[in-house]
Amino acid sequence: MHVEDRAATPSPAELGSPQAIPREPTGRPRFYLTNEFGLIVLIAVFVAAFGLLTPGFLSPFNLFALGRTSAINVMIGLAMMVVIVTGGLNLAVGAIGVCAAMTSGWLIQDAGVPWPLAIVGGLALGAVLGLINGWTVVRSGLHSFIITLASMSIFFGLMIFLTRAESYRELPPAFAAFGRLKLFGGVVSPLLLVAVVVALLLVVLYRFTVTGREMLAAGARPEAAEMSGIRVGRIFILCHMLSGILAGIAALMLVARNGAAIPSMAGQLGQDWLLPAFLGPVLGGTLLSGGRVSVVGTFLGAFLVTLLTSGLLLLQIGEFWVQSFLGLLLLLAVLMDMARRSVLARRRMV
Repeated sequence: MHVEDRAATPSPAELGSPQAIPREPTGRPRFYLTNEFGLIVLIAVFVAAFGLLTPGFLSPFNLFALGRTSAINVMIGLAMMVVIVTGGLNLAVGAIGVCAAMTSGWLIQDAGVPWPLAIVGGLALGAVLGLINGWTVVRSGLHSFIITLASMSIFFGLMIFLTRAESYRELPPAFAAFGRLKLFGGVVSPLLLVAVVVALLLVVLYRFTVTGREMLAAGARPEAAEMSGIRVGRIFILCHMLSGILAGIAALMLVARNGAAIPSMAGQLGQDWLLPAFLGPVLGGTLLSGGRVSVVGTFLGAFLVTLLTSGLLLLQIGEFWVQSFLGLLLLLAVLMDMARRSVLARRRMV
């Protein structure tokens, strides 16, 4: 099954049918011309190259660490993807994630709340912060870049003030045990399985539900979608709320890996998450202009980024050069996607 979803705005009479919001284009490109196929080839090439150049790259320990790290990057990419589909951005994804994780840590350590309820509380806060971003974007009419850039500092600053920049380390042993658990011969982390499950749920959302198809339609042509009866403002708010929940899940996965909720887990203001948040969706084929999403592409793109980072560090290339390379990769991905879509458009395949 091809995993790329693209919107076509329905007529008012079609809104009652899930299959009508929106319809797939008839000129779908062949699989070998898609981002997903290109990413699979690149992953295979780099796995082979790093396996030959770096001793221990394919060892069970490194494969486990690679899967555990890539799971978090995948979730960060998905958190950005669900907003990019509307043609917007969520620069506050890192700040929201840290706020959600710190709230869960406070509920467990200081408030004495059972950890399952604390997790729900943290994710609920992520949804509320996403609601604030989405509502502000819709009501102000400003681009989400500006709103989320401001809220990134506001959310992070309030979190530092309320927690006094202190970590929550007295968490149930189940957190750390889950992050260290090894499955299938010690090479698969349960965090990776969580990322797979969330990605599958998003595939179902975009392909088989009315709400998901409305998200695609609203992102592709907001004015036409509004005329068709879709409440575009409500859809945009829902996308930001979903982004907040996914950011919270990513941060809680990081807590499970570290065994503690730490204010700096996503860097200053959450900025360490920005590059992975953009690389996964853009490499995967999600359009920055909105209206098209590729969940599997985002998953593969985030995994490729983690693979490259791990392999280059094992080759003892400085972290500064790794970050520079990833930034260049993001720029090239945008330019190559523009060229690919231009070629396919000339061939009438998109």
